[in-house]
Amino acid sequence: MTFSSLELCAGGGGQALGLELAGFHHAGLVEYEPQFCTTLRANRPQWNVIQSDIRHINAADFKGVDLLAGGVPCPPFSIAGKQLGSGDDRDMFPGALALAAAIQPRAILLENVPGFASEKFSDYRRNLLQKLSRLGYQPEWKVLQAADFGVPQLRPRFVLVALRPRDAEYFRWPIGCSVRTTVGETLVDLMGANGWRSAGLWANRAATIAPTVVGGSKKHGGPDLGPTRAKKQWRNLSVDGMGIADEAPDYTFPEEHFPRLTVRMVARIQGFPDTWQFMGRKTIAYRQVGNAFPPPVARAVGNSIRAAFTKQFTYADLPDSDVRELRLLEEPEPTKPAPKCRNKKVRKH
Repeated sequence: MTFSSLELCAGGGGQALGLELAGFHHAGLVEYEPQFCTTLRANRPQWNVIQSDIRHINAADFKGVDLLAGGVPCPPFSIAGKQLGSGDDRDMFPGALALAAAIQPRAILLENVPGFASEKFSDYRRNLLQKLSRLGYQPEWKVLQAADFGVPQLRPRFVLVALRPRDAEYFRWPIGCSVRTTVGETLVDLMGANGWRSAGLWANRAATIAPTVVGGSKKHGGPDLGPTRAKKQWRNLSVDGMGIADEAPDYTFPEEHFPRLTVRMVARIQGFPDTWQFMGRKTIAYRQVGNAFPPPVARAVGNSIRAAFTKQFTYADLPDSDVRELRLLEEPEPTKPAPKCRNKKVRKH
């Protein structure tokens, strides 16, 4: 059984790819940036990619799709974006809600930065949840940590799922794995691809997960691995975060020096397969990678939504961190250690 979806703010395709892997067929993918659209079309020529502002989409064309999904722009809720919330003209939550009201999908999936889960935006969140409730959905949200789903990166993401009551009772948040993948083991082959003999030694020094990869905005300038604090964290992994390399180090690169990552390396850290190509020059390609919702996380959430549609129980996950699951009434529940990866049903909280 296949289910249809409409993807908003599709970007470089992270969420779209994850949902495809979860069994969703994309009725359409909406993206404003032309080169991002080029990337989507290059990787999936059969996809219906629409270059447009989501506020200009004809909802009638997608009436009744099973899933409305989107990674609405994060700057209104991120520290780097000044956290202006509804006062930021890049806030696309209203546009997404308008499409939800018109299309009436069976489920809604929206993701954003973890800053959206902060107290500062509690009123905005409550208003959003109330509007979804009035549309006939049962919304709930959680901050998911990408590292719990095989992504070698500390990347928490705010994820909102809203389902019709007949499906909501079967929804379970995906469960993560407590064994995490390191940057070194993820990139060692790419780091040694041009003959750098010290790639293995470097991998041993990079034996932990990465800090959050940032994509930056058009105003940011050239690509690098983030602000000063992030660069220091990358340096602890023996990575030079001051820029993005055009290619991996070769046999002349000194053992004691710290290499820079390539766009392909950062894409792998984000959970993209090596077959996924990013169109455009390095800066625009890196923006697509850095701003992506990791495909493995999107796939896990997509699997949970699909399981709810087919009335199968999946997993409820409370990771081994200080992240708390907050439901519609936003009452915090105590955290529990994440279980080891095992095939076991967990009661819905």
